[in-house]
Amino acid sequence: MQHAPMRRFALFAVLCLVPLSVFSQDGALTRRDGFLLIWEGIRRDPDPTSETPFRDVPKGERGSAQITYAKARGLLDDAESFFPDEPLLFRDAVLWLLRTRNVADLDAMTPEALPVLLQRYPFVEQSRDLALPLSSTDALLALSVALDQMLAEEVHETSLYSEKFHGKGTACGEPFDMYALTAAHRTFPCNTLVKVTNIGNQQSVIVRINDRGPYVDGRDMDLSLEAFTRIAPRSQGVAQVRFERLGDDALVDSCDGAVRRYQKRITRDVRFDRGVPHASPIGSPIALTSVRPFVVRSIVYPDGSTERIEDWVNPGEVFSFTPSLTGLYSFRVGSVDGRVRDMQMNAWECAQ
Repeated sequence: MQHAPMRRFALFAVLCLVPLSVFSQDGALTRRDGFLLIWEGIRRDPDPTSETPFRDVPKGERGSAQITYAKARGLLDDAESFFPDEPLLFRDAVLWLLRTRNVADLDAMTPEALPVLLQRYPFVEQSRDLALPLSSTDALLALSVALDQMLAEEVHETSLYSEKFHGKGTACGEPFDMYALTAAHRTFPCNTLVKVTNIGNQQSVIVRINDRGPYVDGRDMDLSLEAFTRIAPRSQGVAQVRFERLGDDALVDSCDGAVRRYQKRITRDVRFDRGVPHASPIGSPIALTSVRPFVVRSIVYPDGSTERIEDWVNPGEVFSFTPSLTGLYSFRVGSVDGRVRDMQMNAWECAQ
């Protein structure tokens, strides 16, 4: 697949930046850092959750947001402790990789089901003792790349849904719009972006998951009318496709699939949870939140006009903004002690 080298390079780059603390005292990769590396590979944003954190990864600790969210979603087994500094075993790494890639229903991805799952996705040597710890980040990289390549090469059957469902509610809590680039999938999380490529003509479309289904044996995705007709004639009805899961729509651009980069730091102690993106399509809202109070003082628009805001935002509150003009925006943000920082964002028009 043409995307495999880029995916391999991206994950390799992540692993090269890993601090020495990712290794337990006996030299093996730790459970905390192994999971965070796996999480980084799916480009998923950990939404706030009321889930009780593991007692040994309390709120505020490194990785707590991702690990607690994964616990809430059932990606991690429910228990009182996570044992973050213990060595990461092959068994757990394999299970976490399969769960984060949503290869099956979560109920079907248990430790007891690993032999069956590995028959379907043989990305681990049969002779491998899964009770042993991973010795290095290279071992985790090899597992991740092997599974992702298998998933990228899978062929799926997809169809479309249109007028009969137009305007009705979806499983993700929004009305179905047959003219939007969306899709239904049984296991991919809501708001996941997926590049769908017709293997017959190599036409591709990026869709956002906003519904559950399809409920027809042998079929893996239902595309909206607009999405389906981007890759095949409506009269064809079904198409054989490949999927490339790009990540959460908050972290990946839905126009070209590029990873969004954010400016987070106002001061050493005051950071946005997500932040101001360096680039974003017009019409795509941004939401600024932080665990510390901050102020949005002003916004300079691409036409040179300045809007004075002076909006103080406390923890639990959100400052929202949607760019409507193409060009460069500049946000002046600050902290309670008077320090300010300018963050620039280039807004552009999506070609889709």
